[in-house]
Amino acid sequence: MLALMITFGVIRIFEIPHSSWALVSTVMVMGNLPHIGGVLDKGRQRLLGTALGAATGLSLILFPPAMHLLIPVGSLAAIGVATWLTFSNRHGYSGLMFAISLLLVIGDGSHDMDIGLWRAFDVLLGTLVGISVTVLVLPQKATDMMRFMLSENLDRLARLFHAHTTAEAALDVDTRALLKATSSALVKQRGLVDAIHREGRLNRDELDDIISLQRRMVSTIELLLETHWTTREGHDRIQAMEGLRSEQHRLARDLGTLAFQVRTGQPIAITVTQFDLQRHAELASSARSDEGRILFSPSGYLWLNRELARLTSDLVDRLGGLTRLPSRRLHRASNRKWARRDIAKIDKGKRDDPRQP
Repeated sequence: MLALMITFGVIRIFEIPHSSWALVSTVMVMGNLPHIGGVLDKGRQRLLGTALGAATGLSLILFPPAMHLLIPVGSLAAIGVATWLTFSNRHGYSGLMFAISLLLVIGDGSHDMDIGLWRAFDVLLGTLVGISVTVLVLPQKATDMMRFMLSENLDRLARLFHAHTTAEAALDVDTRALLKATSSALVKQRGLVDAIHREGRLNRDELDDIISLQRRMVSTIELLLETHWTTREGHDRIQAMEGLRSEQHRLARDLGTLAFQVRTGQPIAITVTQFDLQRHAELASSARSDEGRILFSPSGYLWLNRELARLTSDLVDRLGGLTRLPSRRLHRASNRKWARRDIAKIDKGKRDDPRQP
């Protein structure tokens, strides 16, 4: 709306001819693209297509009127070449704008140079206003949206894992809702990859690694939730493993701390302690049911805990290696009390847990 108001003000103050095309260009650049990366990419393509299309149209207008057939023939040939060059790559929008700008400039083929120049100017004006407003006025960056969704997912994973270590029964409704919300956020993150890449902060490989690690962490926690309740005997054997609960609660706190650092744009500085499986190896390997069957669930349960800690450590290393991930703006603007409150819930849950060793 602001971009349209600015464009409208410019064309009214300076009484620019054929000004409606400036308004149309502003809407086309900003429409359906809420993130700065998408607007910048679309704007660059529009500028490129407009400049080339206008230049081609003006060149055709310069032909003498006696050669009037060269305008439609040359236009069709130029549009055909542009379409062929951009058909199979990401510059298809440039090809579209080339054709539109070319047709706008040549109009009805009357060789009116003034009309062609004004139309080309209007399209460029609307495009530049749209890009400028997007960059300068409250820019909405896909990178920051990705950061917030990542921190929310880490918070959910911390809550899921902590709830699992204190649960007395199988999955409840809230737990399933958290799993569903986490999976939905992963799908949304995948949809931001192109826009983030265009912003120049992170590349596609880095984003793929971050999303893949989250997906594997969610899968691991889902398996933990199921493995924990496989049999009563296996559950009792897991409960008897001294120190396991404290390791799990520490990992839940590490996940909450990582979420806080990501949300507030701080450099990632956390060390994830790996699970010591050797101390529990005897209890896990000797687990048997009342019928004498070997129970594999305690061993699998321990392995899944170690795998979750390893994946968390890998995510910390990956995020810590992204030099352009920390955000000073977010670090200053973040509400630290609100972020710390989420982490405090985990600590409170640990203190209130009567089974905490």
